[in-house]
Amino acid sequence: MMSVMMEDPPEVVIVGAGPAGCTLAALLAQRGIPCTVFDDDKRPSLLVGESLIPGVVPIFRQLGIEDRVAAMSVRKPGASFFVTDEGPRIHFSFKNVEGHLPPYSYNTPRPELDNLLRVRAEELGARFVHARAGLESSLENGEPNIRLNAESLKKAGLAPDAKPLLVDASGRARTFARGMNIPALRGERDDIAYFAHFEDFDHDEVESGQVIISVLRAGWSWRIPLPGRLSVGIVVNKAHAPRLGATAEERLENAIRQEPILAAKGSRAKRVSPVMTYTNYQLLSEQGHGPGWVLLGDAFGFVDPMLSPGLFMSLEGARQLDECVFSQGRQILQDTQALKRALDRYSRRIVEWHHAWTDLVRYFYDGRIFQIHLAGKNLAMKPSPFNIASVMERHSTFHIASMASGGYTRSSYSRSLMKMLSKYLVWQVPAAENFAVRNAWHPPLREAA
Repeated sequence: MMSVMMEDPPEVVIVGAGPAGCTLAALLAQRGIPCTVFDDDKRPSLLVGESLIPGVVPIFRQLGIEDRVAAMSVRKPGASFFVTDEGPRIHFSFKNVEGHLPPYSYNTPRPELDNLLRVRAEELGARFVHARAGLESSLENGEPNIRLNAESLKKAGLAPDAKPLLVDASGRARTFARGMNIPALRGERDDIAYFAHFEDFDHDEVESGQVIISVLRAGWSWRIPLPGRLSVGIVVNKAHAPRLGATAEERLENAIRQEPILAAKGSRAKRVSPVMTYTNYQLLSEQGHGPGWVLLGDAFGFVDPMLSPGLFMSLEGARQLDECVFSQGRQILQDTQALKRALDRYSRRIVEWHHAWTDLVRYFYDGRIFQIHLAGKNLAMKPSPFNIASVMERHSTFHIASMASGGYTRSSYSRSLMKMLSKYLVWQVPAAENFAVRNAWHPPLREAA
């Protein structure tokens, strides 16, 4: 632990040593910008976010760690989406995104991945203080502000009057926002997730490494292949959860036993980890930065885990902050107006990312994505001049896969295409409500839209 003035004191102090904080620390170290990370050394034994999307792979390459990620992971070729009670099934291959993103990703045990990011930041020269950061919040010129207290300044090797740029990478703790009473916008869902790791849970319906997201009779589930085990989770409405049992263990085990799409595959399964609980909701801070501070990763906001955007947003947020601010050189930290403009640009991009992911996730929750899929299959089978119908079906599949991979998620064209398809393509297929994620089970409707 550092407690004396350093010859090259940090100009950036990162509070939190999760994926977002460590990725930013590594990127800053690559630029030669001194930074210090406060790490409280809390290490959960199990974390959500094990299924990664292709958008993270270029960042792994930028950090020089893809080979080490691959060694601890299962290669992920795509994702499949099932609907219970013999509903439709969609198989997305990441081969569809080849050319603008890697045609694969990874399923990775999160504690090991988080530790690798931390190790890499240290290898590149980032400094870590193994303590919880002490913070003091105040109002300055009518704006909320926060700074390190005297003890933490000393631990970071900074002078008592130092004012480094503070980055909140504390995750869902949202340390800065809570300390400054910055409000946040909540999303429309209020679910809860239970998950654990299993052995002998059959996963033979898809290509090796492929994840399965299933719409259940109540809620939805994930199945993620990891080395030697399968991560299985359910996501249900909080009001429905007590119907599954009194404890997290009962709720997960009863859901697996009661849901037809899981029961047969899990009949021989043995749970080999504790059951973890994860409060699943969407949240976005109403303010992303202020004088001398900025929010990063989950501390800025978090997206619903459907489609696995969480870890991508943490790493991409760090990349965006580096690109918007630090690519201009360390001198920007001494130019108040230039720094504010750069942080404004960063905040706008993060808000755009959140809105784009939220819109895309909604297509899966309300069943429209299955409608589009069925309509596309019907269209592709119809004869048309120059095979236009088949070309349109492949075009739509490419854009849906690219959006879910982190490539075209924010693309205006791709988002407009999705709206057009969901409005004008979905004739002679069952109503979207048949495939929607439900808070409680009732028989499907099945009439055509």
